[in-house]
Amino acid sequence: MAFPTTEILSALIEPLAASHKFDLEGLKVTKAGPKSAVAIKVDSDSRPDLDQLEVFSQEIGELFDAAEQRGELNFGAGYTLEVSTPGVDNPLTLPRHWRRNRGRLVALDQDGRKRVARIGALNDAETHVVLIERNKKLLEVTTLELAHSPRAVVEIEFAKPAQDETALAESTFDEATA
Repeated sequence: MAFPTTEILSALIEPLAASHKFDLEGLKVTKAGPKSAVAIKVDSDSRPDLDQLEVFSQEIGELFDAAEQRGELNFGAGYTLEVSTPGVDNPLTLPRHWRRNRGRLVALDQDGRKRVARIGALNDAETHVVLIERNKKLLEVTTLELAHSPRAVVEIEFAKPAQDETALAESTFDEATA
């Protein structure tokens, strides 16, 4: 059996991830000499904690080991397994990414112009998201169509956001856009 591809591993991992209510956000397989590396990134709406990631990692290891014993996978001399969450530098590309980061700042790079806004609610169809920007003392609310979303990454902020921004970010899509 050849070295496993990301497609083969994804097919093995996704049902287990779903049983933990995780989404498989990334999978990278690196054949590195005698030891290979498998890096898995998972996330969920409830943000997995370290204990949950440890249990998931152990189950993935058992799954891979059993598949190797059956001759379905061949990692060679062994593999290193890394299980983590995507982190804040991961681009927001899917509606669930925007939903999970509601209330946080996002840096958008649109046509070479960078802007920073606070993420609000998604509409019911999850096709548009509310963006809240401060212009001096006033808050401006716009909507972004996710199908045409520019590159967007969560912006780290160290100060507590203003209450009016937080309240608007917590409001429903219809309330924020009224």
